[in-house]
Amino acid sequence: MTTGTDRTGDEPKPDETAIPVVEMRRPRWGDPARVTELPAAAAALAGDATEDRGVPPESITPRESTLPAAVRADLEAVVGAGYVAASDDERVQHTRGYSTPDLLRLRVGDAVDAPDLVIYPADHDEVVRILQVCAAAKVAVVPFTGGTSVVGGLAPDRAGFAGVLSLDLRRLDRLVEIDEVSRVATLQAGLRGSAAEALLRDRGWTLGHFPQSYEGAGIGGYAATRSAGQSSAGYGRFDEMVEGLVLATPRGTLDFGTAPRSAAGPDLRQLILGSEGAFGVITGVRVRIRPVPATRLFDGWRFDSFADGATALRRLAQDGPLPTVIRLSDEVETAINLADPAQLGGDSTGCLVITGYEGGDQEVRRRRDAASEVLVDAGGTALGSGPGESWRTGRFAGPYLRDPLLDAGVLVETLETVTYWSKLHELRASVTAAITDTLTASGTPPLVMCHISHVYASGASLYFTVVAPLGADPIAEWASAKTAANNAIRAAGASITHHHAVGRDHRDAYHDEIGPLALDALRAVKATVDPDGVCNPGILI
Repeated sequence: MTTGTDRTGDEPKPDETAIPVVEMRRPRWGDPARVTELPAAAAALAGDATEDRGVPPESITPRESTLPAAVRADLEAVVGAGYVAASDDERVQHTRGYSTPDLLRLRVGDAVDAPDLVIYPADHDEVVRILQVCAAAKVAVVPFTGGTSVVGGLAPDRAGFAGVLSLDLRRLDRLVEIDEVSRVATLQAGLRGSAAEALLRDRGWTLGHFPQSYEGAGIGGYAATRSAGQSSAGYGRFDEMVEGLVLATPRGTLDFGTAPRSAAGPDLRQLILGSEGAFGVITGVRVRIRPVPATRLFDGWRFDSFADGATALRRLAQDGPLPTVIRLSDEVETAINLADPAQLGGDSTGCLVITGYEGGDQEVRRRRDAASEVLVDAGGTALGSGPGESWRTGRFAGPYLRDPLLDAGVLVETLETVTYWSKLHELRASVTAAITDTLTASGTPPLVMCHISHVYASGASLYFTVVAPLGADPIAEWASAKTAANNAIRAAGASITHHHAVGRDHRDAYHDEIGPLALDALRAVKATVDPDGVCNPGILI
């Protein structure tokens, strides 16, 4: 395991991002061998609920395949019979994503959305040929890297199609090239995030992209969803890292990114980033890389209120210096210490801010000192490195709490949005009220928490975590709450998503956000590159 040193005489610290790829097993998150016990505060949320782990994965049976045998034969001719799979397990493990409704359905054995076939191409040319076979046979194609979508991005429309194919890119897993002069790396889309970091780290480089799905998500998924990692304040969102990309479509190949910037027409890279497989399959990207940081320092700060903390974050985002990591938990999230899931529960008051600094030793210490002056001036109280280090070492632990909470009869789900600083507090209040009122009316009063983890000069994201008792029909109850939240987001003039993408869950609200003329333009693009409409139909548009 690689380490980072803070160069104060302390021992080197383990790098929590140097972790292996986790092959997750639906319907549970993360390493199947990892057992997560609920901390006392989380167990208290479950009350006297009876544990129910649902149907064992091996007992989940997908719907009967509708794919014609002739189509399978044509696909086997492209990749070889050994790289086409139709077993129940393969199909179940490519069913939907990792939203709570996705998992609740699988927990009761509902695999109706399972693909008819799973295929594993070896390279870009095979992907193009697969898309051409599927277009001719009217078979829907779902790109799959890590499968961690939480917005229904892996459950396409089936009506009018001869079947659904899951196109798993895991064999496209190479670090193709590093241009160390330009600080650009070429990565294949099937490479998982943590594997990409390991390959780059061996050469002294990093992407710096660490979403909470880091253990399982892949490079192609990062690009297709405009992913934002937890270190976005320092390294940028993934779409800001992309210098070029290659897209396979049923009509051939699109390759964008001749140079880092160009005035030669619209930037078509941005048309493909965030397209969620609706225009084709991203098979490779050229991305900006940075030197592995010599120093990494993380601190904790306390503010009396969320408003005070948000003002401090805004000052850093607008006037600097901006830390690599910066996040603000509201009073509720701070009180139960969700910033450190390993230590969930406590008696914290006020609001917790986590700051992290990465880079060269002198630069890190200069930025830390300067940012600390701003935080103190804005009313912050320094808590030392303890809270920051706890967050750093536990940063990927949060998702592991969901399964034992579901086992104990507690619903846990998240949603996020982004807006301008001037609208931030109104948006937070309206979304919190929408969720609270809807779930309370259904007899499942929730606990709603919120944090800021991505900031810009003009605005910030809001990330909500919702905890509530599992009701009689939790999928329908959450759907009502989600719709109410979506409506509140749109009424406040905010974006329907900051980094979770559109998928199916946000599709209607997204169409309202961009308007009918823009939607027609997107449909025209799809009709051009995917005239038979087989690329992830019903997702995004």
